[in-house]
Amino acid sequence: MEYGFLLRIVLAGLCGALIGYERKNRMKEAGIRTHFVVAAGAALMMLISQYGFGDMTGKSGIALDPSRIAAQVVSGVGFLGAGMIFMQRQTVKGLTTAAGVWLTAGIGMAIGADLYIVGIGTTVVILFAQKLLHSKVNWLEAPKTEQLTIRLNNEPDVITHILDFLKERQITILHFHTEKLKEPSELILDITIKLPIHFEIEKILPLIQDVPSVTVVEVQQ
Repeated sequence: MEYGFLLRIVLAGLCGALIGYERKNRMKEAGIRTHFVVAAGAALMMLISQYGFGDMTGKSGIALDPSRIAAQVVSGVGFLGAGMIFMQRQTVKGLTTAAGVWLTAGIGMAIGADLYIVGIGTTVVILFAQKLLHSKVNWLEAPKTEQLTIRLNNEPDVITHILDFLKERQITILHFHTEKLKEPSELILDITIKLPIHFEIEKILPLIQDVPSVTVVEVQQ
């Protein structure tokens, strides 16, 4: 029987490795090894929860809940996921990878519970969904938000000119703040913008740089 249990752990690890391979190809934080270990570990915890206390069943004064260990896997994996989420350029990164690790634990638990079709089927669905949602599907794309720091000469109406320049290109201005430097002839403009769909920030930077009075344009990380 235990060889069959070992097969479940290996199969769960392989399913996790497939998801990790997809994440690794996209240069994400968690790769093949992390997903393999999470899935195999979850399957092991599920097996222990189901079969690890069989010698205690039926004894007087002992009440067992076989779901308790398995339930802790779901919450415990949250610590791994939390370590993968971070802020970059005013955008939250790592959410998909964190959710993938959490789901990988679920796949491991399913296979550990002898639900092979559910575990393997979920793996296939996730891989297909990741492939589809990362492809260039027009109706799935959303506007991007960027934060820029623009250094410019302190001239009359220079801020208005920059804002009008952006609005003419259908760029939405969410927030901006100006600051005078020690040099009275220069200003710093911190501005948060929302780009139209299909519009890359790399295309707008040279255009802003060519605006009269602009000396430096930087994208905040």
